[in-house]
Amino acid sequence: MSRRPKEPTIALINIVFLMLIFFMVAGTLSPSMDDDITLVDTQALEGAEPPDALVIDKTGQLRHRGIVLTSAAAYLDRPDSRPRDVVRLLPDRDLSATQLLAISAELRAAGAGRIILVTERALQ
Repeated sequence: MSRRPKEPTIALINIVFLMLIFFMVAGTLSPSMDDDITLVDTQALEGAEPPDALVIDKTGQLRHRGIVLTSAAAYLDRPDSRPRDVVRLLPDRDLSATQLLAISAELRAAGAGRIILVTERALQ
């Protein structure tokens, strides 16, 4: 009967240990924040739309600076709108994704270069 060769578990343990040491040395830990710094609290801020944003309510109605628009392309035709290269969309939370994609496609077809979605970010 032949003996089975021993498995090289010691070599595997050594490699894992060396990797652990490498990542501990190579990795950097961020320094702790100074005690005299107080971060800004944005929870109590009232949200306001950017002045150049195209606002879309939950029914799909478009508004720019409080004026109701008939189509997304009408936003680009307005003389007081921003340049065509960047369009900021401010969609309602309850707007369906299909409506949002349709409006985005209409803006692209009308010549919009870059479309940015403005969203709410809440840090809890």
